[in-house]
Amino acid sequence: MPEAMPKITLVGDTIDDSDVDRLIEWLETRPRLTKGEVTSEFEQRWAAAVGTKHAVFVNSGSSANLLMLYAMKVSGRLESNKVVVPAVAWATDLSPLMQLGIEPVLADVNLRNLAVDVDHLERLFDEHRPSALLLVSVLGLPPDMEEIQAVCSQYGVTLLEDTCESLGSKYGDRLLGTFGSMSTYSLYFGHHLSTIEGGMVCTDDDELFAALKMLRSHGWDRDLEADEQESLRARWDVNGFEALYKFYLPGFNLRSTDLQAYIGLGQLTRLETVVNRRYENYRLYQRMLDPGLWRPTIAPEHLVSNFAFPLLHQKRENVVRLLRDHDVEVRPLICGSLGSQPFFVHRYGRVDLPNASKIDRLGCYLPNHHLLGDEDVERVCELVNSVPTG
Repeated sequence: MPEAMPKITLVGDTIDDSDVDRLIEWLETRPRLTKGEVTSEFEQRWAAAVGTKHAVFVNSGSSANLLMLYAMKVSGRLESNKVVVPAVAWATDLSPLMQLGIEPVLADVNLRNLAVDVDHLERLFDEHRPSALLLVSVLGLPPDMEEIQAVCSQYGVTLLEDTCESLGSKYGDRLLGTFGSMSTYSLYFGHHLSTIEGGMVCTDDDELFAALKMLRSHGWDRDLEADEQESLRARWDVNGFEALYKFYLPGFNLRSTDLQAYIGLGQLTRLETVVNRRYENYRLYQRMLDPGLWRPTIAPEHLVSNFAFPLLHQKRENVVRLLRDHDVEVRPLICGSLGSQPFFVHRYGRVDLPNASKIDRLGCYLPNHHLLGDEDVERVCELVNSVPTG
């Protein structure tokens, strides 16, 4: 009997034995486990690593999106109460808008980098006059940042970035997540780095940073700088004792823990290694897949910290069946089109956009993570290439 090939998983855990050993050693010191000084240190180091002034650690990437959009709303920066979202995105790019009473406007995507189609985006801006665009960089693929920034500037639209799948990706020499007023990241299992569960909201805006910190923790002022606390307390005539339970904004509890932040500090030390391996795998997919197959088209001056490799195939069902039969994990290309998702259709009706609908029908993504070697990528490509497209 031939030896069975090892399973190729869609994602690989970045938390390894050294992380566990380091965590056990730290736990033996009986540290504070809830949010405290370690969280603050992790936030500062994260901000420095991704190139922003501030970072706010929360309990998931989805919570990060919720917090980012709520901060926009509470700070009065959503004058039109409309936000454009790409139709190819994650469910929790869209659902916070619905939960917060903000009207979502779905934009079609292009078939080069799977981000918003700039021509369609401009038509939507002209018709709807939204307050913000929530830009999603799909699977680490850099969007058309210069064109998107120009259109947002022309129409006075605030740019927000969901960078949950794109940690380390660059547009030119600039990291994704540094273009918008705020950006979000996910630290869930299988993402570039992991804190088990976790997410970040990043910004250079001091006012938004203060709002994010209060909204994360009930609406109180405990995480603010001393001068910010004094200003709020003077405005509302609050003394030091009363301030313990005084709430200035209608907040959530989206905090993570020092335990997870401690894991995160260790994870940051391997960021460059993880990004480089994902990029090498991405480039190998580009070389090894049949030239007749669709694949993303990204200019060489951009760095793709690829979350998973996207594929559009006329015989998607056959590809999926073959990969699964050979112990290779494969998934739909994110959510397909959000315009066909039940929770959206139930409230707004189905929205068919040409490219997003094509991705919905034909899209899937292939494994990519830092534990995959060349031979794994080559094996996946051989299987995909063996499926006729006609």
